[in-house]
Amino acid sequence: MNLDPDTCYKAVASHDRRFDGRFFVGVSSTGIYCRPICAVRTPRRENCTFYDTAASAEKHGFRPCLRCRPELAPGHGLADISGRLAQAAATLIDEGFMAEAGVAQLAKRIGVTERHLRRLFDAQFGVSVLEYAQTQKLLLAKRLLTDTTLPVTQVALAAGFGSVRRFNDVLRQRYGLTPLAMRRRAAEGMADQLVFELGYRPPLAWSALLAFLGVRVVDGIEQVRGDVYLRTLAVDVGAQRHLGWVRLEHVPKRTVLRVTLSGTLAHAIPQSLGKVRRLCDLGCRPDVVDRHLGDLAADVPGMRLPGTFDGFEIAVRAIVGQVISVIQARRILTRLVSLAGEPLPPKALAGLPPMAGQPPLTHVFPTAQALADLPDAVYREAGVTPGKLRTIRALALRIVSGEIALDPLAPPEETVARLREVDGIGDWTAQYIAMRALGWPDAFPATDYALRKVLAVSTVRAMHDRTAQWAPWRAYAAIHLWHRYGTPPASGEPMADPSADRSEDHSKEQAA
Repeated sequence: MNLDPDTCYKAVASHDRRFDGRFFVGVSSTGIYCRPICAVRTPRRENCTFYDTAASAEKHGFRPCLRCRPELAPGHGLADISGRLAQAAATLIDEGFMAEAGVAQLAKRIGVTERHLRRLFDAQFGVSVLEYAQTQKLLLAKRLLTDTTLPVTQVALAAGFGSVRRFNDVLRQRYGLTPLAMRRRAAEGMADQLVFELGYRPPLAWSALLAFLGVRVVDGIEQVRGDVYLRTLAVDVGAQRHLGWVRLEHVPKRTVLRVTLSGTLAHAIPQSLGKVRRLCDLGCRPDVVDRHLGDLAADVPGMRLPGTFDGFEIAVRAIVGQVISVIQARRILTRLVSLAGEPLPPKALAGLPPMAGQPPLTHVFPTAQALADLPDAVYREAGVTPGKLRTIRALALRIVSGEIALDPLAPPEETVARLREVDGIGDWTAQYIAMRALGWPDAFPATDYALRKVLAVSTVRAMHDRTAQWAPWRAYAAIHLWHRYGTPPASGEPMADPSADRSEDHSKEQAA
């Protein structure tokens, strides 16, 4: 990001939330760096320098502000930054990847050499990979000390430090504070629970996001009531698997989502918060997306692209829901979860807030390995048809083997092509998975019958011509259209996938 000092200072002086997380301001008179929305008195222009990451500010000797708390700033969406690979690496670091691995493993994960990753990272962020990782560990530790009552030993381990001694030394060296001194600054009377706040760039169409998720709720793993979303999750950290639950509630006055995690996720906090960011698309720049979509976004500004906690889960939902109603799909998925999902142990359910009138949370969604190994008889008992059974199992085997990855770091075009090679997955299903599992902002289900009807087009080619004006944000356009007109899959997930049956008519349509 090219930081124009005059523009940045105007944003600081006006506390403009559109710039929150896009840069940080270092104040030489205090040695502190802040978010542009910090409520302290605006510093003098000659005392300000600007940095595109917290790590860069810390590299230049600044300490994080204890008032605006830079660790709460919203992050970047992958589409915001030209250096997609560098940002992909940064996202993995933010989510705790380097607590169990080094730079070489990080480079391998995103598909480049270690030397190339170091060069990309320095060019994009102005700091080394290790400097960035160190800053993220410290900011996470600062958040845990401030927002939870976890013992210091657990804070050090959860943040990725090998020992409390190492944690104390780094914290004192970088911030001039000890863990206990930092904890004394936290609010008194905190409940013994894991509660965090995740910032976003306003506006956020929370009601529209909940409406999208609410009609797709699978009993046993999800609940939606009022303005609250609650679900189970499983997080793998190294060789350890952590089961628990997460509760999301919007706090619009503070422009944050309040996230409550079960205590069993104490050692998977960065990974769990990363899943929440992806589900709610908190890295979105609504000012950019809404301006590009124009009148389409006028009725519901701040619409997010609904993501997922697990890409394979979204794929299974899409396959199960082909051709049938949302009610039927939900019943089948609920039975599949109860028969093949991993039950939550009593410890993981401790502290679970009750939600009146909702079926209890009992399981996490089945893994790809579990569904690959699931006997045909169990699929039939759940109500899965033989054709969909074969498709789910074929996809699960490709996920287990690593042939296909369904996460935001996967190359979208290549992944869509590989998905379409699976018998039973056509373009609609592949594009829908790309929208939600990969977070691909330009994915678009051009064969969607309801969207074609709304846009008054009759062929796939005409659909692409009609929607070209919304590129590269066509996935957001699809969400707006489904929401505005109440068309499937907003009223049923998903609608029939015209390409799933490999029909002759569809082949002719594709050729057109």
